[in-house]
Amino acid sequence: QVQLVESGGGLVQAGGSLRLSCTASGRTSNYYPMGWFRQAPGKEREFVAAVRRSNGVMVYGDFVKGRFTISRDDAKNTVYLQMNRLQPEDTAVYSCAVSRDYMGKSPSDYNYWGQGTQVTVSS
Repeated sequence: QVQLVESGGGLVQAGGSLRLSCTASGRTSNYYPMGWFRQAPGKEREFVAAVRRSNGVMVYGDFVKGRFTISRDDAKNTVYLQMNRLQPEDTAVYSCAVSRDYMGKSPSDYNYWGQGTQVTVSS
């Protein structure tokens, strides 16, 4: 089992920034991709970004357009999501996830999930 704990969500004004953190514990591995998804009320869960810590390969959701950056601290088993130029449409619950193999963009590609952290962007 892998346990994930997210932090860093909150309320921010449009144009502002937030950094989310996700720390993994348990049967984790640098080979396992770690990623972020988000889900706004009434919408499906959406892929944000993922990184495979063993080789540093990163992928991003199509909407990111350079505003968000995923990074990692291998010594801490932690990945970060730096979010800049936030807009009200970025308001959602952001969840960290770990895959045992494939670094895909679908929630079904991921096996373990954190509890999520709320990000609210005011206009």
